[in-house]
Amino acid sequence: MLDCATVEPGRDPISDLDAIEAELAAYEELTATGTLHASTGADPGIASVPLSRRPRLIVLNKVDVPEGRELADLVRPEIEARGLAVYEVSAATTEGLRELGFAMAGLVAQARAEQPEPEPTRVVIRPAAVSGPEFEVVRTPEGAYFIRGEKPRRWVRQTDFSNEEAVGYLADRLARLGVEEALAKAGATPGDEVLIGDDDDAVVFDWDPTLESGQGHTPGPRGTDARLQDW
Repeated sequence: MLDCATVEPGRDPISDLDAIEAELAAYEELTATGTLHASTGADPGIASVPLSRRPRLIVLNKVDVPEGRELADLVRPEIEARGLAVYEVSAATTEGLRELGFAMAGLVAQARAEQPEPEPTRVVIRPAAVSGPEFEVVRTPEGAYFIRGEKPRRWVRQTDFSNEEAVGYLADRLARLGVEEALAKAGATPGDEVLIGDDDDAVVFDWDPTLESGQGHTPGPRGTDARLQDW
């Protein structure tokens, strides 16, 4: 963008354009030799496309000022002779800004169209591993049966053992999870100790399989379920 209404001595759109071109050329030389990267730590990819080959257009600003419009008309042919597109605008009155916007959008679209197609990215989707059993029965050296698993541990921690209904609900949940059946397969017998919880703070129960549903005995209503007798 070049100022067409500057009052500074020795400045005009052509001299300003020459100064900018010289600065861009110096920058391009530094990036080409690596001097700029070493001194600033800039990403080398910034200079992958030389500045001289990047899309450019020239904007002559302040044509709302009579002297500015006159100067823009004067320098426009010389700039166009350099192969550069020229747009006259006024930031104050917005004159020419719409056309400038379309021109910039066109340059962006053209530059994108000229870029090589990116290599397709292969996406590998690996399903999560199927989780194992939700609990396990471990025999302790003392002969008790320790139920290890996140669900049983969490359920026990959430249970209010002063509430008989809550204790009955816990027994139902453990039975549905398969704890009763697993204890039977592990060799547990009535009265054996069953531990559920953390290793250093487990809750101990008496196991009474005779109260399991489906064995000819109907469990009592919630609040009187004796399958879990808290110690």
